[in-house]
Amino acid sequence: MNARPNSRSLGPFDVSCISFGCMSLSHAYGAPPPQAQAERVLLEALERGVTMFDTAALYGFGANEALVGEVLKAHRSRFVLASKGGLAGVTGADGVTKRVIDGRPEAIRRNCEDSLKRLNTDVIDLYYLHRWDKAVPIEESMGAMAELVRAGKVRALGLSEVSAATIRRAHAVHPIAAVQSEYSLWSRNVEIGVLQACRHIGAAFVAFSPLARGFLTGKLRDVAGFDAKDIRRAMPRFERDVYARNLVLLDGFAALASEAGCTMAQLGLAWLLAKDDHVIALPGTTRVEHLLENLGAAAVHPSADVLARADALINQRTVVGPRYSASNQAEVDTEVF
Repeated sequence: MNARPNSRSLGPFDVSCISFGCMSLSHAYGAPPPQAQAERVLLEALERGVTMFDTAALYGFGANEALVGEVLKAHRSRFVLASKGGLAGVTGADGVTKRVIDGRPEAIRRNCEDSLKRLNTDVIDLYYLHRWDKAVPIEESMGAMAELVRAGKVRALGLSEVSAATIRRAHAVHPIAAVQSEYSLWSRNVEIGVLQACRHIGAAFVAFSPLARGFLTGKLRDVAGFDAKDIRRAMPRFERDVYARNLVLLDGFAALASEAGCTMAQLGLAWLLAKDDHVIALPGTTRVEHLLENLGAAAVHPSADVLARADALINQRTVVGPRYSASNQAEVDTEVF
């Protein structure tokens, strides 16, 4: 495990080692916060030194990109803007909008054009393929994304939720600047091959859900009260009985955080950042106090012994339940233990 600066390389950019995932301001964990609260969180993150903001066409079916574009337009030169295509909301003849994975070149071009408009920008700094459409060769999708770079609409390319083998295939078409997937003490799949593949090709690894979708904060004790639209309802680890079995890990984790002189969330982020200097943490939140807590992790330096004990306490052998349901796992290309 390496010491870390507060900024890290990502393709042609230097970004804050703790950047900001905007998803929860519009999507995924129940009712989004009021507009004024979302604006405050985004602007506070910018003022506190966050230099990468991450959104996607999918989040709120475009609402999240529109929010980011509106609130941060005046500050566009101060941060790296990341978004994603290949997975978006598509409205059918019945008027119902559904999430659709579509990696065909024409869909990727359309997604990018729509995102540029919503984001109020001429160029997206980092553009990810949000999901690999397994009906379309990755080389074909990457070829379309490479055209976006040549056209000046996108500066650098990334992939999300893919395997090491797919990273290598995509990188052969166009350099990959970043790979994004879930990574935390309790979701270690990327340790099978993705982290090493990123290091080999010189790509950054961007870890979403670095606090295990709330588990590592120690504040989420009862999962029965999730909103009807909370995506965690469909995740095996958040089923009530399964989650209760995982909760027993938190007592030891709380003791380690106390020993390190930080909160549980800060220890979770510090562990992640200490894994390697090409790893970037991407927590999200709807509350300023949680934002400040998360950003404070950049100044937390637990001992090697504390980090090792955290690593041994919460990992793929001690956590109960798979990361995704079988149907959701089928949509991604990640390796599994």
